[in-house]
Amino acid sequence: MKKNAIKIAVSGKSGCGNTTVCKLVADALDLPVINFTFRSLAAERGMDFKKVLELAATDDSWDREVDTRQVKLARETDGCVIGSRLAVWMLEEADLKVYLIAAPEVRAGRIQKREGGSLEELAVFTADRDRQDYSRYFRIYNIDTDKYDFVDMAIDTNNTAPEIIADMIIKKAMEIIEKKGKEQ
Repeated sequence: MKKNAIKIAVSGKSGCGNTTVCKLVADALDLPVINFTFRSLAAERGMDFKKVLELAATDDSWDREVDTRQVKLARETDGCVIGSRLAVWMLEEADLKVYLIAAPEVRAGRIQKREGGSLEELAVFTADRDRQDYSRYFRIYNIDTDKYDFVDMAIDTNNTAPEIIADMIIKKAMEIIEKKGKEQ
């Protein structure tokens, strides 16, 4: 069995470490990363990210486009690491589903480190975005993003380095790859 014949879905709220962890896991397993997001769509259309969020709050087509494109890209590969808020729900056939968790203040601090700005303003923005995301996902897909008990791994990222988190996921992925190889 090819080493990269596994699909790993990673989800979590903004600032949990999704992008960083996905890249580390993908690099280690020689897999493509699929992470098509509102930021990707904004860049593709030459729009401000916050404007896309504003439009998505009242127009479900933005979510549907991002989610459809992301899942389509994942399904077109033999193996990948797909990272998004909804990856663990949307890519049902994923071999490994991982949900990353972090406290709101930790997440806001990470976003500040990545993007700059006022920690207080980012904390408010992030909390507002969480509420909007939850509401939209529930309305559009009937997904409760606070219920992820079905995942294979739920990892608290508050005090754990991304490399350690990636190693945990890689270890589990290798177990799945090994098991799949024995079944063939």
